[in-house]
Amino acid sequence: MTVTAEQLDVGVGPWPGDPPDDPRYDPELLAEGDRRNVVDRYRYWRREAVVADLDRRRHDFHVAIENWQHDLNIGTVVRNANAFLAAEVHIVGRRRWNRRGAMVTDRYQHVRHHETIEQFVAWAGEQALPLVGIDNLPGCRPLETTTLPRRCVLVFGQEGPGLSDAARAACDQLFSIAQYGSTRSINAGVASGIAMHAWIRTHADPPPP
Repeated sequence: MTVTAEQLDVGVGPWPGDPPDDPRYDPELLAEGDRRNVVDRYRYWRREAVVADLDRRRHDFHVAIENWQHDLNIGTVVRNANAFLAAEVHIVGRRRWNRRGAMVTDRYQHVRHHETIEQFVAWAGEQALPLVGIDNLPGCRPLETTTLPRRCVLVFGQEGPGLSDAARAACDQLFSIAQYGSTRSINAGVASGIAMHAWIRTHADPPPP
């Protein structure tokens, strides 16, 4: 059985009493209840109002992931980007990606598509954003002993092969995540959460209550 994000969160029922006179609130949600997977401060808000409020606080890092083989981890990367409030997520390669792992968070997260590595690199250059690759191949420095740039794009490759040769060549810096067990790699969804949190620990203020 497939479980949706709405089923995972019990949500709240209809607004008790007179509805608030505030344009951020959605009349339909106020009347019927809000079962979306959102934090309490955004209960009953219109989606556009939630995005606008997030846009006021978004962080200075972007996230990019290659999508040459229709990687199922992309949804998790998008969900992590929403949790850590990345400026944007960049899908490099195939436009279509499996949204199930995003748990509907892509509705609140800016996602940009680039058909090729060259297009993505050109965009990053126009924005003066350094590319920081996360991989576990020889030549990568340990993420645990570095400070990530405040403005940057964290770049992740496919499950299995990791970053493509073209992506690795385009990165200004390459870092690996320390592993201690028998597996050769961790998937891009997990790696993205670790790397984003490393950025958060250095550059972010505490989240709002």
